[in-house]
Amino acid sequence: MSYSAAEIWAIILLLGLGTFLIRFSFLGLAGRRNWPPLLLRLLRYTPVAVIPGLVAPLVIWPAATGGEADPARMAAAVATLAVGLWLKSVLAAILAGASTLAAGLWLLA
Repeated sequence: MSYSAAEIWAIILLLGLGTFLIRFSFLGLAGRRNWPPLLLRLLRYTPVAVIPGLVAPLVIWPAATGGEADPARMAAAVATLAVGLWLKSVLAAILAGASTLAAGLWLLA
């Protein structure tokens, strides 16, 4: 099935509006309220819970290898985690993971 340019733009605009309304409902409308301290403390852990859920499938079943485990990506994940825990620096962890991935792919190519 093929869509016209107008239908594609309508879909894009409707999805954008839906995304905005979902986020605005929490951030815009509920953001002005005073939340209980327990809820605020729990919300701080949201990124820590979401990011591994996004990254883990990319490390364990990477699309670049057809879903096969790859030693270069595993090493990069371990290096990222180790440097992040050791230095408590997101930038250092990202740089360590990226350089480990680049070196691993170069060595294994």
